[in-house]
Parts: sequence; C-alpha cells; structure tokens
Amino acid sequence: MTAAAETPMTAAATETRRRNPYLAGLLTGRGLTGLALVAAVVLAGLLAPVLTSADPNAQSALALAGPSAAHPFGTDDLGRDLFSRVLHGIGTDLVISLTAVPVGAALGCALALLGAASRFADVAVQRVFDLVLAFPGLILALAVTAVLGPGRWPVVIVIALAEIPGFGRQLRAGILVQREREYALAARVGGAGRARVLLRHVLPNAADPLIVQSAVALSIAVFVEGAMSFLGVGIRPPDPSLGSILSQSMAYLSTHPTFAAAPLVAVTALVLGFTLIAEALNRGVRR
Repeated sequence: MTAAAETPMTAAATETRRRNPYLAGLLTGRGLTGLALVAAVVLAGLLAPVLTSADPNAQSALALAGPSAAHPFGTDDLGRDLFSRVLHGIGTDLVISLTAVPVGAALGCALALLGAASRFADVAVQRVFDLVLAFPGLILALAVTAVLGPGRWPVVIVIALAEIPGFGRQLRAGILVQREREYALAARVGGAGRARVLLRHVLPNAADPLIVQSAVALSIAVFVEGAMSFLGVGIRPPDPSLGSILSQSMAYLSTHPTFAAAPLVAVTALVLGFTLIAEALNRGVRR
C-alpha cells in the first residue's frame, strides 16, 4: 500500500482520537477484546431464561454428575444444574455491580463537590476518604457483615463504600486542574459565581476521567462480590452467585474440577474484560 493510500486512513484515525479519544481507545485490539469478553458474559447472564429452563435451585439425585446434553456443565454436590446456576449467578453479579458502582460513584462525586466548596470541607472530605481506605477490603466486608449479616445488600454496601474514595479523588483531581484553566478564570472574571463556574464549566470537563474509573470500579465490584461470597459472607444459599459456586466447588476440586471451571471462567472473563476496557480508555485519552 502506498503512502498516498495510507494518508486518509491515518487522518481519519487522528480525527477520531481528537474528537472522541475514548471511542478511539475502545477500537484498539485491547479495547475490542475487553468488550467481547464482557459482552459474551453479560449476554449469557441476560439470556439465562432463554438459554436454560432448569431451575437453578432445584435439587436432584444426580450429584456431581459430569457434563452431558441435559446438564452442559454437569451438576453440583446437591444435584443442581451448574449451567443454570452459573448463568443466573452472572445475573446476580451484574445486578449487584450495576447497583453498587453507581451508588459509590454518586457518593464519591458528591463528597468531591462538597470539598470543592471550601478548604475546610475539602480537608474533612479527604479525611473521610483516608478513613475508608484505611480498612482493607476484606476487613471492611467483615465489619459490614458483622453488623448487617450476610446477604445481597451488605455486598452492595461494601462495594459502594470501597468505590467512594476512587471516584471522589478522581473527580477532585480533575476539579483542581480544570478550575485553574483559562476558560474557568474567564468565567470568574465575567462575573460568574463560584458555584456556577464549578457546575457549569469545571465539572463537565473534570468528569471525563470518571469513565475510565467506572470500568475499573466494575472489575473491582465483580472481584469483591466473588471474594465475599467465596468466604461465606456474601450471597446466601441457595441463591446462586459466581463466588458462592466457587466456594462450594473447593471441596471437590481434586475429584471434580469441572465443578469450579465454569464460574471461574466467568469471573475471570468479567474482571479481565473490564480491566482491558479501562486500560484501552486510558490509553485512548493519553495518545
């Protein structure tokens, strides 16, 4: 291919990166791989009622049966269909993640905006973030479940609390940079109040990095749910989740390794997919 033929393609790619760096990042090999992984798992979870008619909680005498036409992933120790449980477990993880991450993002961003209002508030907000970060995720999960007990909502609360500092500090850093830019200074010189400058001019530009943070947060959410359910302080039986299925499979790992394979692949695909998407978005912005 000649240089003359390559020029329009190069120009088009450059224009895409200039107008929408996030889209440009997603269209790279890393971004497309991440999207494919996440899309495959999400579609499997959403289409669970279509893909299988088996009740995920129905027990049978076929305990620890291998893969077959009737049970593509085999059965667990109580004779429940693993294919159905994994698909419904994906749905459980998605509901939890898509509930907890927006809540954590909203609280973190609200605290960051509160901190931007005054120096005293900013110091107080930073100490709140430090307090949350002082607790390792496992300790935070055990503390919450010690008060509320295991279940779906404690998992949502733990994930939301864990995400607050990430979103808050990301937005705060963007605000500190953007409010010193010329357009913000010009708005203040033009008579715009502090709140108007912050909300109308600074915030839309400072919030861009939150797109990358959201992808990171979703990967963390899947990992936290899996870890809590694996330890027995997350989703309570008999409700299926990827972490709880993995926890049940550990006792049979040496004799029935296929028991753990399907939920492990689903968790890995989700975490890896969201991580690749976050890296692709971040690279797209930096180019």
